[in-house]
Amino acid sequence: MYMAVIKNKNAVYYFLGGAVSHIGDILSGLAFLFLAFRMTDSSIHTTIVAIAETMPYLLFGLFGGALADHINRRNIMVIIDLIRLIILTLIISLYLQDGLTYPYLLAGSFLLQCCGCFFNPAHRAVLPEIIPEEELPNANSTWDTIQRSASLMGPVLAAWLIASADIIYFFVIDAASYAISALCLSRLPAMAPTDKEVRLSIASLYRSLFDFFKWVRKKPTLVHLFITTFFVVFFNTWVWQVGILLAFEEITENGEPWYNALQIVFGIGATIISILIPILIKRLDMKKYILGCVIWGAGISIIGLAYKEPFFFAGAILIGIGLPVSSLTRVYLIQTHVPKLMLGRAFSSNAVLLYASNTLSLALYASLLSFLSIRSLILISGASILVIVFFYTLHMLFRNKPGV
Repeated sequence: MYMAVIKNKNAVYYFLGGAVSHIGDILSGLAFLFLAFRMTDSSIHTTIVAIAETMPYLLFGLFGGALADHINRRNIMVIIDLIRLIILTLIISLYLQDGLTYPYLLAGSFLLQCCGCFFNPAHRAVLPEIIPEEELPNANSTWDTIQRSASLMGPVLAAWLIASADIIYFFVIDAASYAISALCLSRLPAMAPTDKEVRLSIASLYRSLFDFFKWVRKKPTLVHLFITTFFVVFFNTWVWQVGILLAFEEITENGEPWYNALQIVFGIGATIISILIPILIKRLDMKKYILGCVIWGAGISIIGLAYKEPFFFAGAILIGIGLPVSSLTRVYLIQTHVPKLMLGRAFSSNAVLLYASNTLSLALYASLLSFLSIRSLILISGASILVIVFFYTLHMLFRNKPGV
């Protein structure tokens, strides 16, 4: 089933470059946080660096997608990889000369993520151009598996580097990964701009975004997909990133090892499911997306209801099943329901939606902790996902009912 994808040399270049650079991204992301804390010994300053890694997507994410729809996508990816290589080279040089201060570190983190705002939509939008539509589920599954494997390998490699080498090697490896990525992506076929008649300018990017949102409003499947995704991710983010760790700290003597073990179980389970999805699910549609959300919400609910260590892992396994099903289905629906000339804007809109949902979730739940227990917030989150899916299903049933 995967052989057709593997035999596609363009897909091999795409996946190879993406895998290497993804591992590098993980390492440099950790290095920025580690160095920020070492320089300042301040959780606030470290948090500011973390915010600097997310804010660019809220500020420039939509424009990155619009730009990807108006210029050669292959060329913009190669150029951005080279720019990121230059930024990291400057950071490495400053570090070696003892000139890397906190402001420079903050600026470097921000600029790298700004580059990602323009690289990521183009990278996602390229896949349907090099892969036939019937092979997209397999290709999406392959890419998701690669990303999840890299997410497991990155921390393992980081632990080894911390124990045996200087932290600067985090940046060195990431810089090398961008060079390899640029080389791989340069081997892809030339891709002409999707709209040669539009003269590129700030005004044209605004118009293209307006045209895209105007077009999306007339597509019920995409509207429902984006709205449901926003709320499901909103109710998941705090639980997964913060809530479960706090819950382990509350019910065990040492929560961090338990939380790390749960992350590993989730990562392995999600990777296996990503591989099996094209084999077990022949058609990806909104029903499969909703099914994934139901399993996802059930996993969070079990954690909140039982609130005991074994059930945390049972819930994580369910989340590891539901999340890949829903996320891969979402990507496939965007790829197949959006014209290729709009894919950059579609994926950047999806990314901005996710980052906005993540930010709001963390901010709101932090304030709710003063009034509600950790267990209550986890239980409410899981139940909210199930309620959202339930009402969406009712809406679809009544909408499709004859005479309604």
